[in-house]
Amino acid sequence: MKIHEYQAKAILAQYHVPVPRGEVAFTVEEAEAAAKKIGGSVVVKAQIHAGGRGKGGGVKVAKDAAEAAAIADKILGMTLVTHQTGPEGRVVQRLLVEETLPIERELYLGIVLDRVQGKPVFMASASGGMEIEEVAAKTPDLILKETFEPGDGLSPYQARKLAFGIGIPAASVPAAAAAMTALVKACIATDASLAEINPFILTQDGRVVALDAKINFDDNALYRHKNLLELRDINEEDPLEVEASKHSLNYIKLEGTVGCMVNGAGLAMATMDIIKYAGGSPANFLDVGGGANAEQVKNAFRILLSDKNVKAVLINIFGGILRCDTLATGVVAAARDLNIKVPIVVRMEGTNVEQGRKILLESGFNFTVGQDMRDAAEKVVKLAAQ
Repeated sequence: MKIHEYQAKAILAQYHVPVPRGEVAFTVEEAEAAAKKIGGSVVVKAQIHAGGRGKGGGVKVAKDAAEAAAIADKILGMTLVTHQTGPEGRVVQRLLVEETLPIERELYLGIVLDRVQGKPVFMASASGGMEIEEVAAKTPDLILKETFEPGDGLSPYQARKLAFGIGIPAASVPAAAAAMTALVKACIATDASLAEINPFILTQDGRVVALDAKINFDDNALYRHKNLLELRDINEEDPLEVEASKHSLNYIKLEGTVGCMVNGAGLAMATMDIIKYAGGSPANFLDVGGGANAEQVKNAFRILLSDKNVKAVLINIFGGILRCDTLATGVVAAARDLNIKVPIVVRMEGTNVEQGRKILLESGFNFTVGQDMRDAAEKVVKLAAQ
């Protein structure tokens, strides 16, 4: 689950990471009031779940409250297009108004899971203000890394090592190290899958401040954080993904033309791979889960086919807990109720597979049955191209 910048900064402040003074605004009047309260020059920042807001015109500096109101009037309601939103962009519905700061240097701090080592890794770079992926691709030596145990956190010596490594002056190292260890505490305490400060700035008077912040949470751990669920903004999420979550379906929309319905995340990944191998492109990741029933299968179909880019569907099921006859019953019901027009290729193996195939063949619908994964992928890619 993603949250907005102002929400991430509020969490970081609770763990004593220095952040600028600022307030969220949903209207022009609220933006003007926030600017008056802060005083002096302020920055008005669009709040959407995407980076690159500045380049898209979503971050502007105002010299006073009157100018802040004028900027807010232009940004609120605008469709902001960045490299992360795609060409459709996102409609700006809220702003962050915060104080401007005298920036001396822009740095980068971030925490992700290192899946090779099976531990969180703290990353720091002197190249702040840039996309970390770009830094990693062009100058990977500028990214310093320290892994740590979740139960222990980042040790003081690791924090100091990183601070000196990215060129923070000795006088500011204690504050920077404290901010780093505080960021780790916030990340662990909230079960975050990503915690990033970009840029983490050094001011002209030697302070360190999180000028921007991004936190993503592990969905599987949200049952432990009811308060974090309140931060969810479904207006920033794909409508189909929101709908899927209501039915306990794991769905992620992609850009291809072959819709995928699979049970099990590993099989879903393999299915997307083999579609690509066959020359196609998956339109989604959709895991109906091992214990799905006919109603969930129907809901999955409805969501999958709501994507207008889907030209053909591949159903790839291994019948274990979800029996093949149960799947087939749900597929037939969905085809009948939803008036499905796109071609459907089914590959199934496992419990009650013969009963499942019989249900499909006797349904009256023109289902294509794949003999194996490769055969099914080749058939669905060919059908999607027609």
